Amino acid sequence: MKIRTFSFIIVCVLLTCSCKSLKKTTQSFSEGNYNTESTDRTESVRNVDQSDRTIYRFYVIIGSFRDIENARRNNVDLVRKGFTPVILENENGLFRISVGGYDDERAARTRIANIRESYEEHRDVWLLIRRQ
Repeated sequence: MKIRTFSFIIVCVLLTCSCKSLKKTTQSFSEGNYNTESTDRTESVRNVDQSDRTIYRFYVIIGSFRDIENARRNNVDLVRKGFTPVILENENGLFRISVGGYDDERAARTRIANIRESYEEHRDVWLLIRRQ
């Protein structure tokens, strides 16, 4: 009986702690701290798409692929969801799908927060900082 009670208390404590951390993360976004949960990477990239040759300092990355055909197939789904994806290639030959290019870091982080709020399946969106 004591083991069950002890186990129950441990589970309750763990659940309480995880709820607090989730609440803190959500609160940070609403208070304007857009860096929470963000994975930033600095890379050299070039635009693969011929349609847009604009170079930005910050890119919102929603997908990464080793094969360009997989990246192109993923673009079709993103367009259906209302995104305007652009394929970038980094110095290691990985294809990054960007759904926003910005020269203003705050605008890029705001876009990341909006995507995370609106698209559960894209909560792993991250910020690429273009190496100059």
